[in-house]
Amino acid sequence: MLRRRHFLQLLAAAPTRPNIILAMADDQGWGDTSYNGHHILSTPNLDAMARAGIRFDRFYAGAPVCSPTRGSALTGRHPFRYGIFFANADSGTDAPSKYALPAREQTLAEFLKPLGYACGHFGKWHLGDFAGPKHSSPSDNGFDEFFSTTRKVATVNPEGYWTHNGRVPPADLEGDDSRILMDAAVTFIEKSAQRRQPFFAVIWFHAPHEPVAATERHRAPYTQYSGKPENYYGAIASVDEQMGRLRETLRYLKVERDTMLWYASDNGPEGDRQSTASPGSSGPFRGRKRSLFEGGIRVPAILEWPARYNSPQVVKAAASTSDYLPTILSALNQPLPSELDGINLLPILDGKRRFRQLPLAFETIGDTRGSPKLCWMEDRWKLLTSLDGSEEMLFDLDGDPAESNNLAGRQSRIVAALRAKLEKWRASCGRSRQGL
Repeated sequence: MLRRRHFLQLLAAAPTRPNIILAMADDQGWGDTSYNGHHILSTPNLDAMARAGIRFDRFYAGAPVCSPTRGSALTGRHPFRYGIFFANADSGTDAPSKYALPAREQTLAEFLKPLGYACGHFGKWHLGDFAGPKHSSPSDNGFDEFFSTTRKVATVNPEGYWTHNGRVPPADLEGDDSRILMDAAVTFIEKSAQRRQPFFAVIWFHAPHEPVAATERHRAPYTQYSGKPENYYGAIASVDEQMGRLRETLRYLKVERDTMLWYASDNGPEGDRQSTASPGSSGPFRGRKRSLFEGGIRVPAILEWPARYNSPQVVKAAASTSDYLPTILSALNQPLPSELDGINLLPILDGKRRFRQLPLAFETIGDTRGSPKLCWMEDRWKLLTSLDGSEEMLFDLDGDPAESNNLAGRQSRIVAALRAKLEKWRASCGRSRQGL
């Protein structure tokens, strides 16, 4: 870290545009924070963010698995619009990625770079390989700097798949993975601040994705929960520690007020149910990773931006990773591209709106752990269907957030209306994939 005296003159005035950071955990459930009521985990830095900033109680990952959600965060569009249907690649194999972010998709980095932003990506990319037939790296998508992996790695001693600006890192990667990737992110942020250049940093942790491990120091408070749980809790403790380090860095550089710091998870926790083998918590919600029930897609989420929001608030309206791009571009007074699935959240955050003005839609493939494969959310209503004649589900999330009472049989008109909208949206995604 650069010494404080080096910044006394360089950082005398605030930047003209806010810095932007998108931080994301991997497979952290809605219930895996102490501010959301976890009875074992301690997440003091995330708790401090939630107390000081904007806490989203109904925030959705763009998909119930990682790669599609990451695409939604960078494009503001549902991944079925450009063909990233599921998780991209298996760890521990040399097989190419299954999908790649198409060149025609404009990412946040590609919008921000012409505005003078330095753009960096750190951690798990998972939107294509850095070479080969499924090539789509951060540098192909507007990022100037990247220290990233194509897929998951171990959360301690994370060797393999790392690339630093297209080259293999020269040093061995030993120790805590979250610290290693934050080292690179902090260096990028410091250099940008020293140049007085606004920055866009994407920091995508690998933790607490399997194969989950934690250092002895991070496991120490949880040793009574031996095995997988102590490693899982320790991995989240490391993420929390690094988020605290990030916030302290912003304060040290005197840029915290003018930085939009977003935090979320990419989907719900792994496993068919919470257990010693799958210790992640989806809180009070039904379902887990891969499922379109709430526990698979509703995730912890926080925004800090003191220059605009200097008092804490809790947002009950539905929000999504697809909302990042339209919200950030709107904050910069930039025109929005057409055919977005996300919305500008600023009217909600400013207290001018109470509810989301655009429905949320989801589609997934593969094993959904018992949920249908498509979902349409509009106000309080949530329709789950596979559009194949199988059982449909309708839930009133205001009165039944645990999704325990299927109302489809009693509310056939609502089901039909929502299904028609879902079918229309699905057809539009198909046209988008064809470039129409």
